Amino acid sequence: MKAKLLLIVACAFSMLANAQLLEIQSVKKLPVSTGEEMKVAGISPAGDYVLLTNDIDKGLIRYDLATGTQTQLTDALGAGWAVKISKDGKDIVYREMTIGEDKLVKHDIVKMNVVKKEASVVAKAQRDMTNLVHANNANSVTINEDLHMVVVKNGKNIVLTPNGKEEAYNWASISPDGKSILYYVSLKGCYVCDINGNNVRFIARHCRAPQWYNNNIIVGMADEDDGKFLTASAIVAYNLQGQCQILVGKSNMALYPYAVEGKIAFSNAAGEVFLMNVK
Repeated sequence: MKAKLLLIVACAFSMLANAQLLEIQSVKKLPVSTGEEMKVAGISPAGDYVLLTNDIDKGLIRYDLATGTQTQLTDALGAGWAVKISKDGKDIVYREMTIGEDKLVKHDIVKMNVVKKEASVVAKAQRDMTNLVHANNANSVTINEDLHMVVVKNGKNIVLTPNGKEEAYNWASISPDGKSILYYVSLKGCYVCDINGNNVRFIARHCRAPQWYNNNIIVGMADEDDGKFLTASAIVAYNLQGQCQILVGKSNMALYPYAVEGKIAFSNAAGEVFLMNVK
């Protein structure tokens, strides 16, 4: 009976994984020339540039997808972690990590115009990241030092723990239409809830670093390790009904996708950066 149940589960997953959610037109390696391993830190809402950082989230580079031009925006440590990009793509908000006299790690929150490269500190020496969304001056979501989600709505902080206060939340983002929140619960999987933290829906266990592709489809990575080292990683797409499509096979060691409708940018374990064009 147990073997039969496992077979049924395996067949069901196989059917889900063969769903055709997105049509891939091309996948190309971007000719990034930095001399070090890089990964994607974000993609602009218009899909005209990607933000790149190194493997320890130090610095930010604006890579223009039309011309291949690379512009160094900052060398700050921590800048590549959970960057916010404005809806018009002109401004970004990022962290600059510092260690105070008390030996505690703190973060200055910096806003930069990526066209003029003009930057200003908007919140000094923050212990958590709540001010990151304040600085973005829009409805947004981030994670605080308690690993709970914080939504800023109409200038007010609202702490959300839709799966319980005891859970650790990560990779939270608001859907393009502003109605839903996508997030990951440590050791449990990827979920979606409404903007008020209600109507929780389980999407998948193996979909880490999830990102919205559009209002009905998300992309993420399904990675495996042996307890010490990464052994495999795929880029996967799920719709909100739980159907799955493997976009990049696990042998490619593909990591941390960022998406806008029509484009998905990701890196691999070798520090190479790729752009997938999607129909």
